[in-house]
Amino acid sequence: MKRYTLPQSSFLLLLGIVTLAFFWILLPFSGAVFWGVVFSIVFAPLYAHLLNALGNRPNLAALLALVVILLMVIMPLAMIAASLVDQAATVYGMIETGQIDFGRMFQQVIGALPSWALSLLERFELTNLTSLQAKLTAAAAQISQATARYAINFGRNAFDFLVSTTVMLYLLFFLFRDGRTLAARIKRAVPLSSRYKKPLFDNFTTVIRATVKGNVLVAMAQGALGGAIFWFLDVPGPLLWAVVMAFLSLLPAVGAAIIWGPVAIYFLITGAIWQGVVLTTFGVVVIGLVDNLLRPLLVGKDTKLPDYIVLLSTIGGMALFGLNGFVIGPVIAALFIASWDLFSNADEFHGE
Repeated sequence: MKRYTLPQSSFLLLLGIVTLAFFWILLPFSGAVFWGVVFSIVFAPLYAHLLNALGNRPNLAALLALVVILLMVIMPLAMIAASLVDQAATVYGMIETGQIDFGRMFQQVIGALPSWALSLLERFELTNLTSLQAKLTAAAAQISQATARYAINFGRNAFDFLVSTTVMLYLLFFLFRDGRTLAARIKRAVPLSSRYKKPLFDNFTTVIRATVKGNVLVAMAQGALGGAIFWFLDVPGPLLWAVVMAFLSLLPAVGAAIIWGPVAIYFLITGAIWQGVVLTTFGVVVIGLVDNLLRPLLVGKDTKLPDYIVLLSTIGGMALFGLNGFVIGPVIAALFIASWDLFSNADEFHGE
């Protein structure tokens, strides 16, 4: 084990302190920095193509890449967010006026259940309709109040979003332009031999690209399909539920079924048989097929992670880091597996 002299140890301590201080300074813009790095990795092939097409003019290529990202990603997200707030306010108004009555819906479901199902509910002490209805109404009120609060604060949230987006785009320009130089300096600074650094860095970039592109495409497809079938079946707030299903689609295996499944059950129990059959069939065959075919093809194939690892790391990452976790979780899992593979195959760690 290498021993450091006092000046070297002092410098390493200083290095650690200033590094932690630097990350502390960046903490208010951690989301903007994180997505700037992610977008720079995901859209690196686009920048390379533009750089080649423009005769090696990095500033112009980086600027055009930013314009493409702004038109393809940022502006559509902003438009969807504005429409979502409007539709959320509409659904909130329908709840307030009684057009959407969760208590009545609950009573319809209970009234349509067979005797064996009622007995099962009674066994679990779930037959007190008054108590359950009060809890359901209170939960609906909390959800509607939260929706209204977010709608009221949309101006402030929009300003925060604008500031974070501006910081991200500003950073992204320099990451495009100077990304290769910066990546080379980071690789050189990591105290590992090249036989370990190369596979770890390759895994890092591959997993980020596969996770973002794969999960986002699957989420967009499932959200759009779920919103379309809800609109066709005249379910209130189809855009709202489309966005919720898209968000939940980031979770492999379960995803959008958390939303369309209970709605289909409600249709079947309350006598809307054809709506329930159509929604169930569409959900299993069409929406489920998107998850079963696209996700393994776009995510699992490139990351080389088992489906259960992808599921657990995505859920765990989102639980710890919020929305950013759907990228951070699989990246940590991939680096974990790659690191242990390198360790198990390295002779110097096993005395061989």
